[in-house]
Amino acid sequence: MFNNLSDRITASLKGLRGHGRLTEADVDKTIREIRRALLDADVAVAVVREFTGRVRERALGEEVSKALNPAQQVVKIVNDELVEVLGGATGELHFAKNPPTVIMLAGLQGAGKTTLAGKLAKWMKAEGHTPLLVAADLQRPNAVTQLQVVGERAGVPVFAPEPGNGVGDPVLVAMNGVSTAQFQQHDVVIVDTAGRLGIDEEMMEQARNIRDAVTPHETLFVVDAMIGQDAARVAEAFRDGVGFTGVVLSKLDGDARGGAALSITGVTQRPILFASTGESLDEFERFHPDRMANRILDMGDVLTLIEQAEKAFDQEEAEKAAAKLASGEDFTLDDFLNQMQQLKNMGSIKKMLGMLPNMGQYREALDNFDEGEIGRIEAIIRSMTPEERNNPKIINGSRRNRIARGSGTTVQQINQLLERFKQAQQMMKTMGRGMAGGGMPGMPGGPGMGMGKKSRGRQAPQKKVKKSKSKNPAKAAREQAEAARRAAEGGAGTGGSAFGAGASQGGQPDVSDFDPSQLPPEMQKLLGGK
Repeated sequence: MFNNLSDRITASLKGLRGHGRLTEADVDKTIREIRRALLDADVAVAVVREFTGRVRERALGEEVSKALNPAQQVVKIVNDELVEVLGGATGELHFAKNPPTVIMLAGLQGAGKTTLAGKLAKWMKAEGHTPLLVAADLQRPNAVTQLQVVGERAGVPVFAPEPGNGVGDPVLVAMNGVSTAQFQQHDVVIVDTAGRLGIDEEMMEQARNIRDAVTPHETLFVVDAMIGQDAARVAEAFRDGVGFTGVVLSKLDGDARGGAALSITGVTQRPILFASTGESLDEFERFHPDRMANRILDMGDVLTLIEQAEKAFDQEEAEKAAAKLASGEDFTLDDFLNQMQQLKNMGSIKKMLGMLPNMGQYREALDNFDEGEIGRIEAIIRSMTPEERNNPKIINGSRRNRIARGSGTTVQQINQLLERFKQAQQMMKTMGRGMAGGGMPGMPGGPGMGMGKKSRGRQAPQKKVKKSKSKNPAKAAREQAEAARRAAEGGAGTGGSAFGAGASQGGQPDVSDFDPSQLPPEMQKLLGGK
């Protein structure tokens, strides 16, 4: 969603690089470009005015004028202010001291509220709760049936005593749903209410009656992230008419400009708690303002990527693979298939790659990325015999023809896979040797992190301070001081990337010197590289 906005903001900030000192004209030019990018992204005018005003004030202040690298300091300021616009700290759900916790969903019709109810219920279940869905949307045709289907897919029970389609009292259904949850010992109740077509006072009154009847601990306003700054106007009407404690953005995977996400918190003063990022029930995540700001500035979202990996990867399988590598056993096509399957369990590979820092330069390759590639690899490997998987060297021309026919692919695709596997196998052997020596190669640090037998007891070599090439004495002195500081800090926080400072804000791992060209060969090939 934020691709266009991200490209334009990062382009304007990159224009500041190489400036030893920023003039007021430099700052004003950058602010104008950011203002245009935000307005084109359909961000509310009041939010844009306040955001650019704060950035300009800080960019012309002492924190930039006294900085060794003013351009990086401006990027940090933009990152900080984006985090504030998106809500500052990560919002939290408040659970009742005496269960059940009642969560009421409200929003416009078509915002994806019923599907989101199932996503929230599944997320709650994964967090150890026992949710119950209540079908109190008796207005929209087949809304009750849809919630029952979604609940079944999520593995969560649904309380639906009325058929809906205009039949039944939604207030009574909501009250009886909460009573049923208490009796059946569900600790969370999610009440799906009827959507409204615009600001419908009659439906607003119904929402108020449900709210007064069940006294929800959280009322979540579900808003379509694709409707732009109009979301702020609708949210204000709901806040004043019904009241809500938090916002959930749906359809954040859409191709709209993203104005809703950047407008709604600033206008309503309510936090964005969750975001729906796709059609699958698993494509639902907590909303972290700092991580979203990093995505917009092309700094990546490594923490979310790590969290998804931890959920998807089988710890037992990972330990077996690590033990196999350390023992020097060959990496086989079965191992390769297992890794691919675990990667697929994490969700969209395109989205995962997009979470890596500095991936804006690969935007076109990511857009054209074929998600079906993993399925083809799986089909090819499953068409091989156990002997062929353990020893790919025996796969001759006739065997390749047979595998191609069995997997519905071509011999050329078989050759490409075997070449990729050969590279992956070589990489695994290198990693195995590093693990046998005490850790992963190329990762200096404590025991088990690259300090092999030869390096134990030694101190890590100090980084050399590169001499400045500038002929301007003042600029050369500044660059020399900056290089010395980076070397002293071990390169953390400000080195390498297009942005530098700010890449590790908000608890993010330091990824400022990440270069997508450092990705493994097989991942580069997936991106269309050589």
